[in-house]
Amino acid sequence: MKVIFHPDFHQVYTSDPAAAEGRIEAIIQIIEKKVDFVTALPASREDIALVHSEDHINSVKNGGLYEIASLAAGGAIQAAEIGLSEPAFAVIRPPGHHASGDSCWGFCFFNNMAIAMKTMLHRGRVRNGYVLDIDMHFGDGTMNTIGHYQIFTVYNPVAHYREAYMDEVKREMDSCSADIIGISAGFDNHEADWGGVLKTEDYREIGKLVRDAARRNKGGYFAILEGGYNHIVLGYNAMALIEGMA
Repeated sequence: MKVIFHPDFHQVYTSDPAAAEGRIEAIIQIIEKKVDFVTALPASREDIALVHSEDHINSVKNGGLYEIASLAAGGAIQAAEIGLSEPAFAVIRPPGHHASGDSCWGFCFFNNMAIAMKTMLHRGRVRNGYVLDIDMHFGDGTMNTIGHYQIFTVYNPVAHYREAYMDEVKREMDSCSADIIGISAGFDNHEADWGGVLKTEDYREIGKLVRDAARRNKGGYFAILEGGYNHIVLGYNAMALIEGMA
């Protein structure tokens, strides 16, 4: 399976948990012998501007974070593009699902998923899209940027118990009809992370459910990294999702 990545994602670009030293290494060391890496390329300013205002883009640039944030957004676009023909996972950071059109918080700067979806639409590659956000935190930025469009569905499971959560995901995927499905893959809902809900094998099952829905729709599917802060389990959770998708 294709994994979009760049060595620059190893850098500690801020003091927040999403940029913590060793976080990306925790994923790469588990998956590196089992995937095919594709080098991430930065998103163009024009692609970023499909989602974010000029003031917001300039604010990120003035904060010294434009290069790493645009690289993450570009990796998400690549994952979506590859995902139209085969599954793909973008191991990128900063994450993005708390970034709205002209504001951001929660370790996010540009909304990688929204940029990827809007870019695929702008290029005429899809007519509609579905975002399954499995991060423990509500993806307010994704909802704010593309959730109000009829052609995009943004869904955040709300159940706080494992069985109910998985049932919720299954119901959504069973009824999903979209040209492309994007997973905002936050792993902080793992039983050993902040959320304490899911087991590692649940990420494998989520990957399978998304894969089956995409195949039924004759569409594409991809995932991008969001949260997940326990480095001991993070790589295994990412590998489980990859295995399910593949």
